[in-house]
Amino acid sequence: MSLVRIPILITLLATTSLRAESPAEQRVLEAIKAPDVAVVHLWAPWCSNCQAELKNGGWIKIVKDNPNVKFYFVSVWNDGQDGRAMLKKFDIADQPNVTILADPGPRRGESKIKQFAGSPLSWIPTTWIYKGGDLRYALNYGEVRFPVLQQFLEDSQSEWSHKGEPSAEHALHD
Repeated sequence: MSLVRIPILITLLATTSLRAESPAEQRVLEAIKAPDVAVVHLWAPWCSNCQAELKNGGWIKIVKDNPNVKFYFVSVWNDGQDGRAMLKKFDIADQPNVTILADPGPRRGESKIKQFAGSPLSWIPTTWIYKGGDLRYALNYGEVRFPVLQQFLEDSQSEWSHKGEPSAEHALHD
């Protein structure tokens, strides 16, 4: 290999290397593989939209109304702080189906994370619903409407199929 190619190869390897997953991300990646429904909520205590979701009581109600769903509140863009104090203030921190995590990344600048658990992250709050390793719903841009979230949770837990329904082809001939 020529001496010119070695620096080029090193540069290419450096620019294409994957970002190491944080402990929070590793924990979420493992958790979402479970057969149960899991909600991953990316947020930060300083975010006014995130604060509004907490203040209206929607999160505590949804957590309590869905005891079989695992909720992962992951603080991002918050310099490694998990926001537990704020979640405690709204009775979320001590719920048995809630796990609180923090990504260690910085809040600002080019080095802040732009993806989490393999999905793009460009806005908070962001809420994802998984079942059995599959992403069922992604609410990527802003505050959650809790009746919609509740419907998504119910849809994610139900087993449905189109067996027994007339085919589209059959319906055209009727």
